[in-house]
This record gives sequence, structure tokens and C-alpha cells, in this order.
Amino acid sequence: MPLALLALAVAGFAVGTSEFAIMGLLPQVAAGVGVSIPAAGVLISGYAVGVIVGAPLLTALSARLPRRTTLLIVAALLTAGSVLSAVAPGYGTLMVARVVAGVPQGALFGVGAVVAAGLVPPERRGRAMSIMFGGFTLANVAGVPLVTWLGQAAGWRATFWAVAALGALSLVGIAALVPRRLRPEAEAGPRSELSALRRPQVWLAMAVTTAGFGGVFASFTYVAPMMTRVAGFSGSSMTALLVVFGLGMAAGNLLSGHFAGRRLMPSLYVFLAGLTVVLSLFVVTAHSRVLAACTLFLLGLFGFATVPALQMRILDKAAGAPTLASALNLSAFNVANALGAFLGGLVISAGFGYTGPNAVGAVLAAAGLALAVCSGAIDARAKEAVTPADLVIRFRP
Repeated sequence: MPLALLALAVAGFAVGTSEFAIMGLLPQVAAGVGVSIPAAGVLISGYAVGVIVGAPLLTALSARLPRRTTLLIVAALLTAGSVLSAVAPGYGTLMVARVVAGVPQGALFGVGAVVAAGLVPPERRGRAMSIMFGGFTLANVAGVPLVTWLGQAAGWRATFWAVAALGALSLVGIAALVPRRLRPEAEAGPRSELSALRRPQVWLAMAVTTAGFGGVFASFTYVAPMMTRVAGFSGSSMTALLVVFGLGMAAGNLLSGHFAGRRLMPSLYVFLAGLTVVLSLFVVTAHSRVLAACTLFLLGLFGFATVPALQMRILDKAAGAPTLASALNLSAFNVANALGAFLGGLVISAGFGYTGPNAVGAVLAAAGLALAVCSGAIDARAKEAVTPADLVIRFRP
């Protein structure tokens, strides 16, 4: 595999640490800026809004730039947003900082997915995608637990300084390893990129992303209070629990790279169905330490197994002009992030407790599965529409 994939994995590690670190420190951040835990959860939605806006905006603005240059710009923005988060004096400034930190993520993974796919032959695309997203999963195995421990020991602001350092490291990695020139077939003009958005299946794929992955964030946004106040873990146990979740994500990433690269839609059905079942069980298992930890692992596994699969789906449906659609799919992931965090906070505020977001997540995951089945059925009907007789007529000399 090309070394450039390592640079993309490093960038994914920095982004994953930036996005998820705050979730393990939600009570500390809430106390630090003087707001409630549900209000602090909205900071996660703020980050998601940055991704939603930033993905299409940066992709459009950088359409005529080399993709390596775009990756360098977004890595620099990630670093700047993390520094601003570390020095934010209050809730309002911290919200702005989280939005800024989220702006580059969609473009980073959107452009990165296209670069990764263009660096290898088609038959190795699934593995290349899993390597790129592998940095993201490694962040949850190592990066997030480490900066969570750092935040608990030295204050939550130290976490953001650490993330800023990771952003700077990713900047160096991209500059050193991503080639200046990519294969010509990996490029497409702005008009071609926009034309891909006329395809209904592209939008349906993004709808699957929004609903399905929204289920993960409805639950995981409030994992710290759920594990400490319902399951009975101590606050210091969150580092170990985040490692458990990260290991599940790593396993899911490997599964997706192996199976989705061969049979994409059946794999996606299985991953979304498993996610629905796991979130439904989490409503009950959250009351037991052992079962809660096991379910958290499965949430990471099934939740993250959907990510490479959904990104491959969007690349398939936007074939020939994938960059904007790929970036918009990252926006869809973060619409899911914002939607899940909002609905989870809503049910907590309504008095349903910290297990309520799991039930909301199960409903969202089931909706994603239903949309995926509809999308697969459209593909099947399109194939059936081309009969042997049609082919004879079409290719008759």
C-alpha cells in the first residue's frame, strides 16, 4: 500500500481525537463553562454544524486546487480550531471554536476518500478505505482515551492543546507523504462534480448515512453520564471504557474493509440491523457494568462498520465525479451527529433518563436500514430493466 495512505491515517487520527475527546469529558466541560450536561452536549452539535457547512464550502472553494493542497489547508484549520478551543474563555467562545474545528473534517475525509481510492487499483479500494479510516478508529482506541485521561488529570483545556499538537503532526504527514500529482483519472471539474448531485441514489445514500449513523451519536454523545450515573462506573473508568469502544470501532473497520469491499449492500444491511439490535439492548444492559461494557464494544463495532461501507456506496453512486458527493456524505455523517446529540438531549431533558438516547438511536438505525433496503431495491429493479432482449436490440449490428 502507498505511504500516502499512512499520511491520511495520521490525519484521520487527529480528526477522530478532536471529534470524540469532548464526549468523555462532557461533565468536566459543562462544569468548566457553567452549563448543564445537555447544553454541553450541544457543543458536539456545534462541531457537527462546522462539518456540515465546511464540507461543501471548502470542497467548492478548493475545486481548482491540487488535492494535496486542500488536505494541507484543512489540517491547518483543524489545528487552529483546537487552539481556539483550548483558550476559549466561556461557553459562547467555545461553541464558535468547536464550529471552526469541525469545518475542515468533511473536506479532509471527502477529499481523502477520493485520494485513497485513486492511489490503488479498484480491487484494493476497500482495503485502502479501511486504512484511511483506520486512523480514525485508532484515535478511539488510543488518542481519545489518552487525551481524556489528560483532561481529567490536567483539566479539559489540556485536551484541546493535545489535539492541536496532533493537528500539527497531521499537517507534517500530509506535506511529507501525499504526492503532489495524482493520477489524472482521479480528478473531475466543478461542473462534473455538481452533475453527480442530480442522481437520486446519491441523495438516498446520504439519507442512509444521516439516519443510520444518527443512531450511534444519539447514544454515544451521552456515554459518560450513562456509564457513570446508570451503569455505576467511576469517572476515572471512562478512559478504559473509551478504549473498549475504540476496540469495537477498530474491529468494525476491519470487518467493513473485508466484507463491504466484496459485497457492499448485503454487508451494509447486516451492519445496520446489528446496530439497531445493539442500541435496543443498550436500554436494558446499561444498568449492568459488565453488560454495559460489552454493549459499548458492540456499539463501536456495528456503528463504525457502517462508515467505510457508506463512503464506498457514495463513491459508487457518484462515479466519475466523486469529490463533492464524498464530502457531502461526510456532512451527512455530521447531520447524523447533530441530530443524534439533539434528540438524545431532548429525551434526557424530558425526563426519560440517560438510557433514553439508546431507544432514540435504535429508531434512527432502523430508519437507516429501511432506507438502505429501498436503495438496494432500486438497484435491483434497474438491473432487471435491462433484459437479454434489450441487449440484443441495443448491440444489433
